[in-house]
Amino acid sequence: MSASDGAGARGALKGRGPVRPAGQDEAVEVPLTFDDNRLASLVFGQYDQNVAHIERRLDVTATALGNHLVIKGSPDAAEKARRVFQKLYARVRTGGSTLTLGDVDGAIREATAQATLFPAETIAAEADKPHFEQIATRKRGAVRARNPAQDEYIKLLRTNELVFAEGPAGTGKTWLAVGHAVSLLEQGHAERLILSRPAVEAGERLGFLPGDMREKVDPYLRPIYDALYDFMEARHVDRGLQTGQIEIAPLAFMRGRTLTNAVVLLDEAQNTTSMQMKMFLTRLGEGSRMIITGDPSQIDLPPGQKSGLVEAVRVLDGVEGIGHVRFKDIDVVRHDLVRRIVTAYESAAHGADEAERNPNPRRRPLA
Repeated sequence: MSASDGAGARGALKGRGPVRPAGQDEAVEVPLTFDDNRLASLVFGQYDQNVAHIERRLDVTATALGNHLVIKGSPDAAEKARRVFQKLYARVRTGGSTLTLGDVDGAIREATAQATLFPAETIAAEADKPHFEQIATRKRGAVRARNPAQDEYIKLLRTNELVFAEGPAGTGKTWLAVGHAVSLLEQGHAERLILSRPAVEAGERLGFLPGDMREKVDPYLRPIYDALYDFMEARHVDRGLQTGQIEIAPLAFMRGRTLTNAVVLLDEAQNTTSMQMKMFLTRLGEGSRMIITGDPSQIDLPPGQKSGLVEAVRVLDGVEGIGHVRFKDIDVVRHDLVRRIVTAYESAAHGADEAERNPNPRRRPLA
């Protein structure tokens, strides 16, 4: 969002900061008034579902009536809720589209991060300005990071030639990588987009599958295709595939190539061997950028086979020009239930590791 957009949004929304009583824990009321009823209804959501979601997340009560809103809660919670509503209003004022619960969660996390990074007076003056980084493409428009990990990821993508992104499913690591690659393509900073993924198991035995090379690996690259169609018009994707501007390159066919002036994305990298990863990394040519994503908790290699992703992150730690971000279960943005599922599995795995390290825990002596 530009400075002028932020100024316009601030001028369109009237609200007073919370008047803090003598007791800091006492509830306060924060009134907000939006100047556009239609945009206010987008902020509140269908049947005020966004309002209810913010109430649950921030432990406040919010009453919406027309274009008016009254927030009640502790001073800190009410102030945070006010910033969230202001951010959401600025977003719909700029984009004019319906908000999802993921957008609401993103605004909550952004407001929380602002509270820890910026002075209170700065936050009050710029409550509707984005502080998380964003990616913009022609079809999708601006896509803003929804948590600090995604914010760091986008910053690393902009400042490094090679970026590793590790983390569980649903954290947006592949989706944001594709969005960044498309934006570089549209801005003329890259001539080609090359997508790769370990197609089957470690050996990548593709020969028995019917069709040409693209048809052989299409099923394995479906998540990347979905992201491409999210960020690009279908006709542009199809034309790019026909002209070679967008290339599907199975990892098995990358050997011997030098990739110049391209954005190269390797997905599901946890299923590469050490030799495959080293081969892939050394394909990087002049003017190119490389993004490698994977989930070390979902390695499908044969027992005893070392993951190329895990090894590369360790070996290349601290090398100039290489960025690394590690997403956690709290960074899952796909669906709140997905986050809870990932957390449950990680807790179970941690318990299994503890049991394996201590197979015969010492028992308490009998009384």
